[in-house]
Amino acid sequence: MGRLVPAVTRSLDILELFLQGDGTLSAPEVIRKLQLPRTTVHELLTTLAARNYLVALPDQPARYRLGVRTYQLGSRYAEQLDLAAEGQQVAREVAETCEETVHVAILEDADVIYIAKVDSTHAVRMVSAAGRRLPAHCTSVGKMLLASLPGARLDATIEGRELAAMTPNSITDPAELRAALAVVRERGIAVEHRESNPDVSCVAAPVRDSVGRVVAALSISVPMIRWSDERQADLEQLAVKGAGQLSTRLGHRGQV
Repeated sequence: MGRLVPAVTRSLDILELFLQGDGTLSAPEVIRKLQLPRTTVHELLTTLAARNYLVALPDQPARYRLGVRTYQLGSRYAEQLDLAAEGQQVAREVAETCEETVHVAILEDADVIYIAKVDSTHAVRMVSAAGRRLPAHCTSVGKMLLASLPGARLDATIEGRELAAMTPNSITDPAELRAALAVVRERGIAVEHRESNPDVSCVAAPVRDSVGRVVAALSISVPMIRWSDERQADLEQLAVKGAGQLSTRLGHRGQV
């Protein structure tokens, strides 16, 4: 493996800071968060802005947001990732059936990243966005994806890591999480009751690629005011059907 270039690493560290908060940052905030020299930060910000990776806010020139170049790169990535495009189409079809919010997510380390999302048509609905990252252990899609990992990889993902709580219902104990994942494997469906959002419950099913690997999960999220045991059962069936359709689009021919 070649040597990492410090200037490039620092530039990427700066760009990744914009994934947090409201998406805007000033030079002093970058200095504080990354503990970098003032001159270095100003030079890197100037360079990134000159290449359109960052842009200064019109009414606050000392603050920056992501520029058009990051959007162009992300769009090109999405174009090449069939899973995102196919997932968006299937999510739309599932959402039209249930009128609830539908997500497709992938696993990255111990987090899930939503790569497709279609909103509920109801006024009261889950607020989220494609590209959002959440702790896997707090979500139904995350539990589905964690439960699908080989044992050694699952161990490496959760052992020695703090399981932070997003709500009072979040699982924070590794042993409890392992027990929950065992249930997910047995049922082939994951359920999350107010573990990432105190007002929302979700169900999720696995999405498989052409060789049968679980590469994503499809979930349906419902505010508690529309949740019931009967509704959960119907949504579980719909999530499995939708995940199966997406799996077929990805070339899977076996039974999901």
